[in-house]
Amino acid sequence: MSVDVSPLFTPAALGELSLANRIVMAPMTRNASPGGVPGPNVAAYYARRARGGVGLIITEGTYVGHPAANGYPAVPAFHGPEALAGWGEVARAVHAEGGKIMPQLWHVGAVRRPGIEPDPRVAGYSPSGLAKAGGRVVGHAMSDSDIADVLGAFAEAAAEAKRLGFDGVELHGAHGYLLDQFLWEGLNQREDGYGGTLEARTRFVAELVRAVRKVVGSSFPVCLRYSQWKLQDYQARLAHTPEELAQLLEPLAAAGVDIFHCSTRRFWAAEFEGSPLNLAGWTKKITGKAVITVGSVGITTEFATEREDDASRLERLAALSARLGAGEFDLVAIGRSLIADPDWPNKVREGRFGELRGFDKQQLAELA
Repeated sequence: MSVDVSPLFTPAALGELSLANRIVMAPMTRNASPGGVPGPNVAAYYARRARGGVGLIITEGTYVGHPAANGYPAVPAFHGPEALAGWGEVARAVHAEGGKIMPQLWHVGAVRRPGIEPDPRVAGYSPSGLAKAGGRVVGHAMSDSDIADVLGAFAEAAAEAKRLGFDGVELHGAHGYLLDQFLWEGLNQREDGYGGTLEARTRFVAELVRAVRKVVGSSFPVCLRYSQWKLQDYQARLAHTPEELAQLLEPLAAAGVDIFHCSTRRFWAAEFEGSPLNLAGWTKKITGKAVITVGSVGITTEFATEREDDASRLERLAALSARLGAGEFDLVAIGRSLIADPDWPNKVREGRFGELRGFDKQQLAELA
C-alpha cells in the first residue's frame, strides 16, 4: 500500500517555535524518577526519541512545587535543585540530538491519595473536595489562598523551564486532573466566581495561563492539553455542542494559550454530529490557534496490547496524513508507538513501514 506521509514531515513554524516536522511525542507517565529526580536514564530516553526523528517532545507529567501536586510514586518533580538539575540535563541531551522539548507541568488535584510522596500526610486538593462526579467529599476544597498558591507554583515552574532552556511548556489540563477538575461541572460544584456557568469554570485555568504568561513573556510557547473524557469517566463531556466548546476555549485562548493539545482516545472520531472534524479540528476552527491531535496513532485495535495489523495501521496513517495536509490540525502526537519504536518517525519518513515495531505492555518495562 502506498502512503503519502509528506505532510507529517513538513517544517512547522508556530510563532517563534520552529519544528523540523509535525510529529510530537505525547506525554506518558513512566514512574522512572525515584524521589522525583530525573536521572541519566530519563535524559537518554528522551534523547533517543529526538534522534529517532521526533519534531517536538512533550515530557511525561512533572509535578509543580505544591504539597498536593503529585499523585503517583517515582514521577518527576519540576521544582527543587536536584530535579531541576536533572531536567536541565534532559533539555541539553534532546537539543544535542537536534530536537525540541517542553515539560508538561502537572497537578493531580483530587486524584491524589494520602500516602503518596513527597508528603504522605497531604490529601488531594480540588475545586469542591470531590474526586468523582456524584461522589462524596474526600479531599480538600480549595480556598482562594490555595488557588493563589497553585497559580504561583505553576508560574515558578514555567519560569524555571525557560531558564533551563526548554522550548516552551505544556500545562496539563486534561483527563480529570486539577485544571480539568475546575473545568468539569461534575467535580466543580463551587458557587463563587470559579464555578457555576461554563465560562466561570474556565476562570481558574485562564488565571493560571495568565500567571505563566506573565513570567515567561509573550514569545515563549505555552501549550494547554485538554480533553473531554476523564480517567474518572470516559463518557464525560465539557462541551456538548460547538457553541459550548467556544465558551470553554475562547477565554483560554484570550488568556495566552499558543497551542491546544486536544486529547482524544481516537483521532479519527468526529467530535460533534454533522461534521467530520475531530476535537483538534473544532479547536482550531474556534480559536484560530495551533492544535495538536492525538489518539491511538499507530494502534489499530482499541488500546491494543497485541501486535498491530500492518494494513490497518497504514490505512490509519494515510487518513491521518491526509487530514493533516488538509489543515484540520497542525501537529500529530504519538504515544505508545514511540515506546515501541523510538525510530518510528525516521522509518515512516523513509517508507520502511514493514520495520515498524508494534506496541505491547511488556515494552513499558524495557524503556530506553
